[in-house]
Amino acid sequence: MRWGDENIRCVFTSIERSLPLFIETIGYSAWERVFNRPDGYPHYHWLHTMEGEGILEFGGERVSLTAGKGALLAPFTPHMYFPDSPRWSTVYITFGGAAASAILDSLDMNVSAIYTETERALFADLIGDMIVKADRDSEFTGLESSTEMYRFLMQLRKFGKRNDQPSLSQYYEKLRPVVRWMERSLSANFGLPEIAEQAHMSVSYLSELFQEAFGMSPYSFLIQLRIRESKRIMITNPGLALKEVATLTGFNDVSHFVATFRKKEGITPAKYRELHLSSPS
Repeated sequence: MRWGDENIRCVFTSIERSLPLFIETIGYSAWERVFNRPDGYPHYHWLHTMEGEGILEFGGERVSLTAGKGALLAPFTPHMYFPDSPRWSTVYITFGGAAASAILDSLDMNVSAIYTETERALFADLIGDMIVKADRDSEFTGLESSTEMYRFLMQLRKFGKRNDQPSLSQYYEKLRPVVRWMERSLSANFGLPEIAEQAHMSVSYLSELFQEAFGMSPYSFLIQLRIRESKRIMITNPGLALKEVATLTGFNDVSHFVATFRKKEGITPAKYRELHLSSPS
């Protein structure tokens, strides 16, 4: 695929979230901009430099992304990136899926880290092929995209040289078991004491680890997980009452759910569902 001066962005509005892997967005930024995400991004994020140089800050580290280097950022990893040359061109993918975490665990890749290509343009070519398919085929959001995403991760594992992991990884490794427990237990009514008990840590030490790894408290992280799951449920079960969505995601009642969602997202859950269900597929 030829990369020019025009941005390319494919957004999949009708995502089959039950698939092992799904692609949320994929694209090419001819002139990458400044992005500051203090709460991170709700899905996995791959960012790869095609031309020029950018700076990525995450996990207390400041990393230069030159041509052939990319970053895989885990969900909710606070980060910021910006150009450090007159032109910084990148390709990117945001993705998730029912088995995304398990697949990355099995590949020993479920941590935010920097990768360097060992075969020139390999990763960019794979992403370029996916962009072409997404542009030509409206059905690419299904099984084919899941298969292509898995192929990309396998190639990244095989041909990507992972640099020394930033300090974030040591904290994330300690928190991984309790994060998995939180994800599996969202419908239960629990708070900070229960999280600390499950992690076998003191509340103060747990809070310190979460702050280092994710830039937020354990409770704020829990709310992020609940909001993310509520979005998934509302889109995949459009007829479900908000009261049921609140129950399934561990909110005390529907009013608490609505107030929290509005505070975090800027709109009500009902409006969010209306906007996403009315989006063209």
